[in-house]
Amino acid sequence: MDYEEIVLETADKMEKCVEHFTHEMKGVRSGRASPGLVEGIRVNYYGAQTPIGQMAQISVPEPRQLAIKPFDASQIQEVSKAIQASGLGINPAVDGKIIRLTMPPLSEEQRKKLVGLVKEKAEQSKVAIRAVRRDSNKHGDEALKNRVLTEDDLKNLKEEIQETTKEHESKVDEVLKKKIDELMTV
Repeated sequence: MDYEEIVLETADKMEKCVEHFTHEMKGVRSGRASPGLVEGIRVNYYGAQTPIGQMAQISVPEPRQLAIKPFDASQIQEVSKAIQASGLGINPAVDGKIIRLTMPPLSEEQRKKLVGLVKEKAEQSKVAIRAVRRDSNKHGDEALKNRVLTEDDLKNLKEEIQETTKEHESKVDEVLKKKIDELMTV
């Protein structure tokens, strides 16, 4: 791999780590209703495990309520069962062809637990970003050994990789701060 390939691959992999973390944060319950809470819950849909987001329309009719309308009305009970089994702690109310989920307010203790959880997930994302940095630095060392890079190129490459690492870690911190603010706002 040459200099540019290593830089591009590093940025791409780190961006995927940030995207994964951002997606995980959508699934963390706060006091507000968010389609991200249920989109990824898998339902047994004719033998295949299908995310709710692919088999139903999810809307937010009120700030603390989700409405889920399966495209196939015969699957309403399966969707309801999947939500109950998901561990969200919200009981679905079947209302004809629509499932309504009302978000109960979070207690202070629950909020603090969720803040701890999101901080833990943020740290895991940062660890993944640092692993990408380590791998990229190894690629740079191999390129030096194979005479694709010079010593100066390697030094510049490692500096650029470090800058990219800091940039992506700060993106994780931004998403984390936003989620903590959301969780702690009553």
